[in-house]
Amino acid sequence: ALVALLLPAAQAAREAARRTACLNNLRNVGCALHGHLIARRRFPIGCLEWRAPGRAGQARCLAWSAAILPWLEEQSLYERIDFAKPFDDPVNAAAAAASVRLYACPSADRGSGADLAGRTDYGGLTGERITSPNNPEKGVLVHDRGFAEREIPDGLSRTFFVGECSRGAWPDGQWINGRNLFDQAYAVNWPTWEDELRSHHPGGALALSGDGSVRLVLETLDVRILAAACTRAGGEVLSSAG
Repeated sequence: ALVALLLPAAQAAREAARRTACLNNLRNVGCALHGHLIARRRFPIGCLEWRAPGRAGQARCLAWSAAILPWLEEQSLYERIDFAKPFDDPVNAAAAAASVRLYACPSADRGSGADLAGRTDYGGLTGERITSPNNPEKGVLVHDRGFAEREIPDGLSRTFFVGECSRGAWPDGQWINGRNLFDQAYAVNWPTWEDELRSHHPGGALALSGDGSVRLVLETLDVRILAAACTRAGGEVLSSAG
């Protein structure tokens, strides 16, 4: 009986530790994004030369999460990537399969349908489809364009750059894969096959803002506030995005 009473508390403590580790992962990602900003004067391109899944071609489809590796203390891995070639070119196969510790959420469940080689549980936000179509893309980590800080008028602290997509299968969830992006269309942790802000953390999912802050975005958050936090230049006034 005592074990039955203690078990929920022990499970809650373990999940709290996992969520803290996940939060620290995203803080490191935030530092790396700012390292890229300082060195290149703009945030990384979300996806360089997008290519549809399952299609061959010379489009490189390289991800933002590959571009920031030097600022995650992964310089040697970065140097193994031939950025002149597509992400899935055989010359990049060995590097693409490498594990990057800071890209793995300890609470994640990727499911059997995901390719776990070179996995990441964090995707770049291209914008939102809650209030209107995401065309042109409203976020920061978008296709074939990188933004300077002055081009994000909503402010870094009010704009989500990266979020968890760590619940269930995510076939494009590899850190080198330029399809490691999503736009938000539903509430957090909404049951959908689409890539969205979702996690196994009770009550919400973690998101990284452009100023490097990380917060648990609640499942109960008004979707209009969530949508506003996913845009770089919507002009919205946010009361709270947590």
